[in-house]
Parts: sequence; structure tokens; C-alpha cells
Amino acid sequence: MLYTRANQLPHARLGIVAAKRLAPRAVTRNSIKRAAREAFRLANLPPLDCIVRLSKAVNSKKDPATTAPLKSLLHTELRQLFASLTSAEAKPR
Repeated sequence: MLYTRANQLPHARLGIVAAKRLAPRAVTRNSIKRAAREAFRLANLPPLDCIVRLSKAVNSKKDPATTAPLKSLLHTELRQLFASLTSAEAKPR
């Protein structure tokens, strides 16, 4: 999930919530945070405060901590979330 609010700064800010209950391994949580920071850095955003929060379990302790398909899915979803922000800001109100 992505929550946003306008801020009074000249730049956007990012917060990431990766709950241990939804991503039980630290390696997985760190991968999620890395992917979110990279997608945020590449998105050209207006001055917003953004919070990325996991809403569903990513994997369990039985599954591998990180896999290529998981990383690909994370990157794709995060890019879509931030792209929806830039396209929403570009539309006239």
C-alpha cells in the first residue's frame, strides 16, 4: 500500500513499513526496503510524504528468503505505485 500527503518541503520523502509479521525474515524485509528506496529514487515525484506499507504476507520462513521472481514482483509493483503518483499529479484538476 502507498499512502501520500503533500508536504511543504522542496522534495519528496519516503517512509517504509515492513512488518515482521508479514515478512518474517530480515533478509526479505531489507530487500523490500532496498527495492522501495530504488523505485522512489527513480520516480520524479512532487513534494510529497510517501509511506510504503506491506499489506499482505510476502513469504514464510519455509520459503527462500529472497528469490529472483520475488524481487522482480517487488520492483514491478513499486514502479507501478510511484508511476500512478506521477501520472495523477500530471493530470489537470
